[in-house]
Amino acid sequence: MASGMDKSAEPAMAQESAFQRFLRATELDTRLLGMVGALVLIWIGFHLAGIWRTGNGIFLSPRNLWILLVQTSSIAVMTTGMVMIIVMRHIDLSVGSLLGVIAVIMGYAQVYVLGPWLGVGHPAIWILTVLIGLGAGALLGAFHGYLIAYAGIPSFIVTLGGLIVWRGAAWAVIRGETVAPMDERFELLGGGPFYASIGATASWVLGLIVCVLIVLAIRSGRQSRQKFNFPLRPIWAENFLGAVGCLLTLGTVWLVNSYYFPPKLANDYAEANNIPIPEGGLMIPHGFAIPVLIAAAAGIIMTFVAVRTRFGRYIYAIGGNPEAAELAGINTRRITLLMFSIMGILAAVSACISSARLNAASNALGQFDELYVIAATVIGGTSLAGGVGTIYGAILGALVMQSLQSGMTLLNFDSAYKDMAVGSVLVFAVWLDQLYRRRAN
Repeated sequence: MASGMDKSAEPAMAQESAFQRFLRATELDTRLLGMVGALVLIWIGFHLAGIWRTGNGIFLSPRNLWILLVQTSSIAVMTTGMVMIIVMRHIDLSVGSLLGVIAVIMGYAQVYVLGPWLGVGHPAIWILTVLIGLGAGALLGAFHGYLIAYAGIPSFIVTLGGLIVWRGAAWAVIRGETVAPMDERFELLGGGPFYASIGATASWVLGLIVCVLIVLAIRSGRQSRQKFNFPLRPIWAENFLGAVGCLLTLGTVWLVNSYYFPPKLANDYAEANNIPIPEGGLMIPHGFAIPVLIAAAAGIIMTFVAVRTRFGRYIYAIGGNPEAAELAGINTRRITLLMFSIMGILAAVSACISSARLNAASNALGQFDELYVIAATVIGGTSLAGGVGTIYGAILGALVMQSLQSGMTLLNFDSAYKDMAVGSVLVFAVWLDQLYRRRAN
């Protein structure tokens, strides 16, 4: 492959530092590394601040990190769709209100329709509820997409109107009341407070499966490059990427398995399942929470759609140059309608997680979530100018956002300061994106 390299590039490559050669060989995104570094600094900073203020740092405890992952899930699911929306040079300001109205629809259906019709506790209630929510999300998102694509109304105006309309619709359905409780099986989708996880053994099995998939993905990528005569990464670089991916996966499994049930709940579980309680007490690991697995599945599916499908390539083509994409024969209107419909479905998934975690539905659910979703997406490296963005970056941005909020909550910051910090981080992220684009040009 070296023989096909541009001779003029050899002197420049010879002047590269060891770190620059490492980045070129591994093809790691410098912005991604920057976000990871920022996340590590945030975690360590809040942990040390907790030790300094209270004498007991709990931010890096397995319990807090497990809860942090659960709290991030709802926002992370919606960021996977917001990336594609912004890549297309659109925006969706209505996702928080969509979450609220869909949660209210699902709560109303459970308590006032499905429960009396099928009987409380019927196993079909949670399935029908989820289907109702997903259907409502798809219809509302498609309605937004139709107004944007076929009526020619800017997405900012359509979704700003949706933000107001759907929040009002949520209030109109239940008149400001809180609908509760949710079906017991449906409640598991929220990950709390207990039992809504898959346990230690299943978590380790899942972690090993992910490691195998990482290795297979790297191998498949190398074979594809060879097939089309693309430049290959060095073997050591691919081994390094595979090792890091597997270590992060298994480390996460170890983390979630290090958070155990409280003694009383562990004893109650043992008595209910005729498990003998040892002298030192029963230690039951939580493992992965169900909403975390839902968010991970959404990230994997949307990454596949963005990278491996014609639909995803069309979205990036539209974001890169809408006029050229249309001249190339891409049905930009149809793609826009479908993408906003998918965004509605993802908002419905987040509505399931949020209402299940609260074990109730209220018209206040999802309030300001649209701001957090957009902020997380931009922090994750998606350019507001369109054409650039990654799903994994947006999910990492959501984790950064939630880490800031969680850390300030543990340190008893006023909510006003938390909002100020989130807004400042958003502006800073956009500024960094502009600097990065100027350097790239």
